[in-house]
Amino acid sequence: MKQSKIWKRIRTIIWVIVGLVITAILGTYIISYLLGPPELAGKQPTTVYDRYDEKIGEERLLNSMEWVPLEDMNKNIIQATLLIEDQQFFEHNGFNYQRIAKAIWTNITHGSLKEGASTITQQYARNLYLSPEKKWSRKIQEAFYAIRLEMFYSKEEILEGYLNTIYYGHGAYGIEAASRYFFDTTATDLSLAQAAMLAGIPKGPTYYSPLNNEKLANERQQLILSEMLQHGVITQEGYNRATQEKLIYAETAAEEEIAPYFSDEAVLEAAELLDIATEEIQSGGYELYTTLDLSHQSEMDEAVSKNMNGSEDLETAGVSINPKTGEITAMTGGKNYLTSSYNRSTKSKRMAGSSFKPILYYEALENGYTPSTRLVSEATTFTLEDGTTYQPGNFNGYYANGPITLAQAIALSDNIYAVKTNLYLGPKNLVETAKDFGITSELDAVPSLALGTSSISVLELTQAYGRIANGGKEIEPYTIRKIIDKKGNTVYEHDNDKLDQVLDEKNTFILTQLLTGMFDEELNNYTSVTGSTINHQLSNIYAGKSGTTDYDSWMVGYSPEVVTGIWVGYDDHRKITQVQETTFSKQIWANYMEAIHEPSSKHTFAMPSGVIGLPIDPVSGKRATSSCGQSRIMFFEKGTEPLGYCTDRNHPEDLEEEENDQKGFLKKIFDEFF
Repeated sequence: MKQSKIWKRIRTIIWVIVGLVITAILGTYIISYLLGPPELAGKQPTTVYDRYDEKIGEERLLNSMEWVPLEDMNKNIIQATLLIEDQQFFEHNGFNYQRIAKAIWTNITHGSLKEGASTITQQYARNLYLSPEKKWSRKIQEAFYAIRLEMFYSKEEILEGYLNTIYYGHGAYGIEAASRYFFDTTATDLSLAQAAMLAGIPKGPTYYSPLNNEKLANERQQLILSEMLQHGVITQEGYNRATQEKLIYAETAAEEEIAPYFSDEAVLEAAELLDIATEEIQSGGYELYTTLDLSHQSEMDEAVSKNMNGSEDLETAGVSINPKTGEITAMTGGKNYLTSSYNRSTKSKRMAGSSFKPILYYEALENGYTPSTRLVSEATTFTLEDGTTYQPGNFNGYYANGPITLAQAIALSDNIYAVKTNLYLGPKNLVETAKDFGITSELDAVPSLALGTSSISVLELTQAYGRIANGGKEIEPYTIRKIIDKKGNTVYEHDNDKLDQVLDEKNTFILTQLLTGMFDEELNNYTSVTGSTINHQLSNIYAGKSGTTDYDSWMVGYSPEVVTGIWVGYDDHRKITQVQETTFSKQIWANYMEAIHEPSSKHTFAMPSGVIGLPIDPVSGKRATSSCGQSRIMFFEKGTEPLGYCTDRNHPEDLEEEENDQKGFLKKIFDEFF
C-alpha cells in the first residue's frame, strides 16, 4: 500500500513536469507569434580609432555585404554548407534536439558552454540579433529568435539570409564578398573545390582561412568533399577533379591595410577583454578606441621598408610603448603583412642576447655595484658545480685583459663582466629579478642567462625596458582604451589608476644613465661602444642596449617619452651570416626614434632625489680631473660615489689594493656558488 502511494506521487510529479514543459513550449510559440516576424537586418561593422579618436577605418575589418539570391548561388556552396553545418536543415523546425541533448550533457559535465549544437537557423538568429556572450540567457533569446524565423520565413529565405551574412574571415561577410575576396569570382561561378574551401571557413575564420593556415583549411576542404561524395551530391569524377584542383587566391585578397599587425592585436585584446571570439568583435558593430599613434606607425613602417629591402627571407618585428602608461603606439610583426600576417612581436620568442643585460645590471646596482665597480675582462673558463666548464667569449675575441668599470662593461657589452656578475649574484636571483621587470617567459637559471640565452618576445622585453624608462613603475602594454558596443554603451574603459612602484627609482635612473653609454665614445676601450655605428645619426639623448646572437639581432632603447624594441632574424632560426644584416635592428631603431622626436627639443631624464652626478674617469672609475685625459658624468646614490681621484690610479699601493679586491671577489664567487 505504501509502495503504491510512492508510485502515485512519482506519476503525479512526472505529469506536472510534462505539463510544465508543454506549457513552456506552447507559451514560447505563442509569445513568438505575438512578437511577429523579426526584421532581417545584417551585422554592423566594427570601427577602429587611433589614440586621437580619428577613424582608422571600418573597411580594415569588414567588407561590405553584397546580397545574392539563393537561386543565383552555385549549388555546390549551398550543398557543401548544408552538409558541414546542418544536414537536417530542411527537416527540423529550427532546432536539432538530438544534438542539443548531447551538447547540454557536455556543457553540464564541463560546467560551461563549450559544446554547441546550433542549427543554421540559430546561427542566423545569433548573427542578426544577439551579442556574442556565451551565457544561458543568450541561448534562450537565440531560441526565441530561431522560432520566429522558422515561423514567419521559409527555409529558403533563412538559408539565403544565412549565406549572405555569415562571416568568412578577412572582413568578408556573405558568400559573394568571400568569393570575390578569396578567388576574384562570383558566388555563381565558384568551382566545386572553391565552394568546399569557403564552406569550411565559417566554423573558425581565424583557423580555417587558407590565407592564415593553409594546412588546416585544406584538411577541412577534404572533409567537406568527402561528405559530399558520401551523400551522393557529387560524383566520384567531380570529387577527383576537386581534390586535384590547385586553388589560386586572388591578389586583391592581400589589399594593403593601415597598421594591420596593430589592428589584429587590438581585436585580440578586445576579444579577451570581453571574453568573446575575435570574429564576433570584428562583426559586432563595436567602436574600438585604441592607443595607436599613426605618425609613429608610419615612421616605423618607413624605417623597416628603408632598411629591409633586398633581404628576402630576413624578418623583423618592432614595438613602441609609452613608458608612462603602457600604451602601445606602434607595432610591426613582420616586414610585409601581405605575405605573412604572423605577428612576430607578440607571438615569436627569440634569444635576447646582450639586450637582456640591463636586467642583470639593475640587480647588480641593487646589490652594491656602482658605475665605477671594476672587474677584469679577460678570456675566462668557469668550472661549474657539476664539473663541466663554461667558457664565454667577447665579440671577435677582444678583451681588455685588465679591469673595466661597469659603465664600460655596459657600453662595450663585455660578456666576461656579465657572467662574473651573474655568478656573484646567483642565476636564480636573476630569474626572480626578471619577474620584477614583467618577464613572464620561462628563463633558465644558468650562468649564460646573463648573455640572454633564454627566449622572450619583443613586446615582453620592450615593456621591461619601459620600467627602467619610467623610474621603476609597473606597466602592462595595451592597445585598447575604450570599447563601445553597437547600442552606444561603453562596455570597457581602461583603468588609468596610478602605476605601482616595483623597481627602485634611484637605481633605474642610474641604470638609464649607464645605458646612454652605448652611444658615448668616451667609453671606448679595447673595442668601440656598441652604438658607434648609429651614433652619428642621433641628435637626441637615448638610453639603450643592443644584442646579437648567431640567430638574432636586437636593439631596444628609449627616451623619456617612448621605448622601442626592434628584432631582426630568420623565422627558421638560420644563422645571420652577413655582417650588414646584424646592423639592421640598430638602423631601424635609430631611423624610427629620430623621426618621431623633434631634433630641436632636447629631452632629459628626470633625476630623483638621493642621486648625485660627478665627472668620472671611465677607466679607473674614480673622480676625474683635468689630468685624466677623459671623463664622463656618472651618477651614484649619495654615499656610494668614489672618493679618490683618477690621478691616484698609478700609485703602486692602489694597484695592489685593486688586485687584492679582484682576488677576493673571485674567491667569493666560487666559495658561495660552487
